[in-house]
Amino acid sequence: MPSTGPRTLHLNAFLLNAGHHDAAWRHPRTQPEKITDLRYFQQLARTAERGRLDSVFLADGLALWGNARYNALGGFEPLTLLSALAAVTEHVGLIATVSTTFNEPFHTARKFASLDHISGGRAGWNIVTSGTVNEARNFGQDEHLEHRLRYERAREFLEVATKLWDSWEDDAVLLDRERGVYADTDKVREIGHRGEYFGVHGPLNVPRSPQGYPLLVQAGSSEDGKEFAAQYAEAVFTAQQTLADAQAFYKDLKSRLTQHGRTEEQLLVLPGIAPVIGSTEAEARALEQELTDLQVPEYGLAQLSGMLGTDLTGLPLDGPLPDLPEERDINGNKSRFTLVAQLARRDGLTLRELIARLGAGRGHHVFAGTPEQVADHLEEWFTQGAADGFNIMPPHLPGGLEDFVDHVVPLLQQRGLFRTEYTGRTLRDHYGLTRPANRLATAASAAGWPA
Repeated sequence: MPSTGPRTLHLNAFLLNAGHHDAAWRHPRTQPEKITDLRYFQQLARTAERGRLDSVFLADGLALWGNARYNALGGFEPLTLLSALAAVTEHVGLIATVSTTFNEPFHTARKFASLDHISGGRAGWNIVTSGTVNEARNFGQDEHLEHRLRYERAREFLEVATKLWDSWEDDAVLLDRERGVYADTDKVREIGHRGEYFGVHGPLNVPRSPQGYPLLVQAGSSEDGKEFAAQYAEAVFTAQQTLADAQAFYKDLKSRLTQHGRTEEQLLVLPGIAPVIGSTEAEARALEQELTDLQVPEYGLAQLSGMLGTDLTGLPLDGPLPDLPEERDINGNKSRFTLVAQLARRDGLTLRELIARLGAGRGHHVFAGTPEQVADHLEEWFTQGAADGFNIMPPHLPGGLEDFVDHVVPLLQQRGLFRTEYTGRTLRDHYGLTRPANRLATAASAAGWPA
């Protein structure tokens, strides 16, 4: 049930192979040889649970991101991995990224309902529309679907998925051995969906899961993305570089909720932050510099080219950004394009400096300091209208997550800003969100159908 106590932080651990810094795999504190070792991720999930974090999150793409010559790329499919992590954890939420552009609603609804049952109600879905032409080319398409159309498809995709999760009422399974009746088939309904993108008969072949729906997460910050989030999302993973930018985003997104009949408490804003932690500020700065010194410029330049939709190959690293296309002409991740372009222009960065600034967070906020300084920083954003919590992106793993859990979390707990124990069982409990009503059952009751 939603919390009625004082407002407290929500913390998600974003797990990414050897860590979020693009040179993390070269640092002696990391274990890149283990990125396809289940035990490594089990250790990370247990660390997050030891810190009483709300959830762990796995990003995903449907193509190989970046050049594997220079980074520890590739790895597990998220839902497969999270199902295995569910078996060795009891409380921490499990959020997987799944694209609405290159999947089908029935498959996706079935997999998330399964994960929710397997985990006892801890599943979350990070809804993405995919952003690269390489992903399109892995599905028989030469070009990526236009940005606006991807969001139109995503809306209908989610509409179908929620209908499928509602196709079984909570009490449909009777288990009446004496009468030989397993389920009340008046409470298992076809959905009969026929739309522009999908035709789905239903019902789902998985009974309604503990949470009803997985927690619905969204990560885009474009205009289309913000409108989608305001209508559907329950948590948003976002990227802002400054307190002022984060406050503006927070206010904008929350202000859009009333037109969809929603309250501010029904959507949590969780900016990404990559904390570089040291026992002293000098130690944290030294670690940050160590990681920067390990960067491969060719890799960073290629990543930057992708973010900006501009081929930067061969340009002098100590020169400025060239002229860039207009945001309206970008068909990939519009919000990240805008963030990176504004960062470079605002601070007058050369290509080399921009690659260094993006190394740990790819546009997310990076903060180096002591545990006390990190805790102060999180508290400031939380209390000054910039965040409901944070998507923690350890620059190196496993140590970066351990440093956060062992040294920052206790400070937040001492300040009354974060839980000391889990008080619920489901991911919705952790985030203080209600279990959604079964809309098909409500409609059936209103229409006088059998129930």
